[in-house]
Amino acid sequence: MSKIKTPKIPLLTRVVIAIILGIVCGLFFPHALARIFATFNALFGNFLAFIIPVLILGLIAPGISDLGKSAGKMLLATIALAYGFTLFSGFFTYFTAEITFKPLLAGAGNFMAAAGQSAVDLKPYFTVEMPPVMQVMSALILGFIIGIGTAAAGGEALKAMMRDLKEVMNFIIIKVIIPLLPFYIYGIFLEMTMAGQVAAVLGVFIKIIAVIFVITIIVLLIQFGTAGAAAGRNPLKLLKNMLPAYATALGTQSSAATIPVTLAQTLKNGVSPDIAGFVVPLCATIHLSGSTIKITACAMAIMYVSGMPVNLAVFGGFITMLGITMVAAPGVPGGAIMAAVGVLQTMLGFDEKAIGLMIALYIAMDSFGTACNVTGDGAIAVIIDKFYKSSAGAKPAAGKSAADAA
Repeated sequence: MSKIKTPKIPLLTRVVIAIILGIVCGLFFPHALARIFATFNALFGNFLAFIIPVLILGLIAPGISDLGKSAGKMLLATIALAYGFTLFSGFFTYFTAEITFKPLLAGAGNFMAAAGQSAVDLKPYFTVEMPPVMQVMSALILGFIIGIGTAAAGGEALKAMMRDLKEVMNFIIIKVIIPLLPFYIYGIFLEMTMAGQVAAVLGVFIKIIAVIFVITIIVLLIQFGTAGAAAGRNPLKLLKNMLPAYATALGTQSSAATIPVTLAQTLKNGVSPDIAGFVVPLCATIHLSGSTIKITACAMAIMYVSGMPVNLAVFGGFITMLGITMVAAPGVPGGAIMAAVGVLQTMLGFDEKAIGLMIALYIAMDSFGTACNVTGDGAIAVIIDKFYKSSAGAKPAAGKSAADAA
């Protein structure tokens, strides 16, 4: 199928406009008018609950199936290193947030509870029940079974069907969910403002964004420090060469769209063309350190200010599952958070309002997370190049396959 074109106006711009309008309108909108947007939010929330399991199945199954294509030890090493970096980023974020968020968010108050109380007054005029065809966890397990099974057994017909389903889900995300998200976020901030809680929310947003930006920089320094130590190279020089990819990702908000720049800068770091051509497109799909940082930090912040318990036992499983669930996230702004919604609901107990705030927070810093992802791809390529350069000449077909998968 041909690629689906994304909207010209960046999603971040639309979300910022929605937040501003929601705050402004919340200052003077009459109750009856506000209930119209409460009705939209109720309908859209029910639609999300219905589509999320199908979306997870449509993204996970073909993603795992494509990763199952044989490419020898280099494929396994790249997957293990990318997943290891992703897990490290998640747990590093968890422990950093444990230290910083409690004092930073101490004055925020339980604004979620208050906002929920206001929602009682802003009841929708009507709603339509949309029961999901399966539970989120059922969709995850089924996606793993189909993905692994088709990769091992070579069921081409089922693979083709799953890829078509993935295209349909990409279409739903890009043409339905993403365009409607700003209206959904507008409705959330409209309710928050009318409840008198918007100042606390914005204060939390600013603090979280600052912390996450610092974490992404530290994680990149650690990743390139590891790459430099493994390859016997200057890590700061390696990182400096990847800065054009970082800057490009800030604008595109897509790992896939940044592949040409990431590949060019990786080659400047002395990585063999065959290895770079294999690792970079593959990592654009499976390496999600920046996305994991954002989702982990945002989830912890929302749980802290909502009075929900935060502990390592819960987040350990959440981070581990998150790194797998987002593997097949489409290369469009907001794709990773949409793929992660199911895990947020089932493992952390997020409700509709928490999910809405989570999406708004994530998109507000989507560029920084994507930039962290693609820049870190360069560190992985340097490490793989060090240990597999001798076999690079035998992998040109694998590089093409990985690019197609990404």
